[in-house]
Amino acid sequence: MPFGECTITLQDVAYQLGLPVDGHYVSGCLTDFHVYIEGGRPAWQRFQELLGVLPPADQIQKFAVNCTWFQETFGECPDGADEETVRRFARAYIIMLLGTQLFADKSSNRIHIRWLPFVARLEEMGGYSWRSVALAWLYRCMCQVANRHVVKLAGPLQLLQSWIFWRFPGFRPVGYDAFSWPLASRWSGYNPGVSEKGPRVQMARLRIDMLQARDICFFQFIWMPYSTPDVLQVVHPVWEIHRAMLTMGLEWGRSEITSLACPVTTRHFRRVRIG
Repeated sequence: MPFGECTITLQDVAYQLGLPVDGHYVSGCLTDFHVYIEGGRPAWQRFQELLGVLPPADQIQKFAVNCTWFQETFGECPDGADEETVRRFARAYIIMLLGTQLFADKSSNRIHIRWLPFVARLEEMGGYSWRSVALAWLYRCMCQVANRHVVKLAGPLQLLQSWIFWRFPGFRPVGYDAFSWPLASRWSGYNPGVSEKGPRVQMARLRIDMLQARDICFFQFIWMPYSTPDVLQVVHPVWEIHRAMLTMGLEWGRSEITSLACPVTTRHFRRVRIG
């Protein structure tokens, strides 16, 4: 912007998506992940072991499965299901959550099965720093889309969109004044049409180019959106405990705290190797 710089940080991911940063780093490879499947078993054999079923060949593209097959097969766990069935549905749900929300690709309709090694042990899912890897994946995707030959943006786009709405009030849709935790849920019902996409993008670019330092006084850009009383009222108490511990200079990493923050998500970001 003409008067300063801002970018998405780990704090934004925490407030917007409710993901703690504590935990083991997430490491993996997009192309050769199947080589590291536990026990050296083929990826699709491991898929069937963990989910109890294999998708038909016409629903598979290399190591990705069509979203519709996942939704139709694991859309609703049957009543009276035994523990193993419940675990299979939980694994499928987490794979869908990771593949469509945090780490979506540009296809928008396929889910990669690279998450099999993580969902194999459901009890350990909350021990990873999903916030760190989600932010790293978003930056990777934004770097790629900066190439003039790339026309589609992948990644956790709901995080990017919510960050924009919270920082730039002028871009917010009308009628979404109430919010809860996590903050990105504020826009859960927002579904803009595509008919005005071109003019909308052009106007947004023009408004950003015209921003001046004085516009901050008129709330055209908010530097600290999470410090207002109404936001502090809905902040997850576990995140507040973490922030207080950091402020006091205490160690951040107590398992009895991080395990409460998010049922399927949760050490500072040291290394993420993707690709």
